[in-house]
Amino acid sequence: MDLQLQGRCALVTGASQGIGREIARGLAREGARVAVVARRKPLLEELAAQIVSAGGVAPVLIEADFYPENASESVAARALAALGQVDILINAAGGSRPITFDASKAQWDEGMTLNFWRIRELTHAIVPSMKQRHFGRIVNLTGTSEPKMLNAAFSAKAALHVWAKGLSREVAPHGITINSLQPGRIRSEQIDKRYPTDEARREFSQAEIPAGRFGTVEEIGNLAVFLASPLAGYVTGTVIPVDGGMSRFAF
Repeated sequence: MDLQLQGRCALVTGASQGIGREIARGLAREGARVAVVARRKPLLEELAAQIVSAGGVAPVLIEADFYPENASESVAARALAALGQVDILINAAGGSRPITFDASKAQWDEGMTLNFWRIRELTHAIVPSMKQRHFGRIVNLTGTSEPKMLNAAFSAKAALHVWAKGLSREVAPHGITINSLQPGRIRSEQIDKRYPTDEARREFSQAEIPAGRFGTVEEIGNLAVFLASPLAGYVTGTVIPVDGGMSRFAF
């Protein structure tokens, strides 16, 4: 299937590892030129080498920490200057922030900033240029809607779902879609820290995942790349779990 991504320009955050890294590689394989963002530049350089060795265009490397004020606007400006345009935005930066009941305001602020505020700010900085070309694809990597504990990232991701749904209605007339993917237990650096052995992964899978295994970054990456393509123009405002059937809610 031709995803019609040849010549498109994409900005991928959280690209140093896991899902973000795989999505960047997938977009490059389909012919997109990619700008990749992360704090760890050596990992971005490794990713660039992989993309080039696979026949893709050398990506733009943007070393950035999203926590400082105005970080999102700076990343948007650098990507637009380097690429000339951003047709596709993949918001994959962020991470789990488990906290206790007596967590400080600073802990809550940190979790909400990285997992909601900076994503919203980056998106709002990119959308005007998408409107000018009457095309845009935004894909957010979010999180569970079934929290088992207090986690600042869970609250931030819930806010992300509601914000994205509202934004989807406003930008749809301009040819822009925005969708959210909820990763389940996808094998990545973060997940492997929580489940470091085959036995731990097998035990959890047998108890919680109908598919009976953890997912791969390729399985969620393929869906993200499709949603980033012109072929997915009628899919917007959705929240799609990619979790092997683990979520229990029908809605």
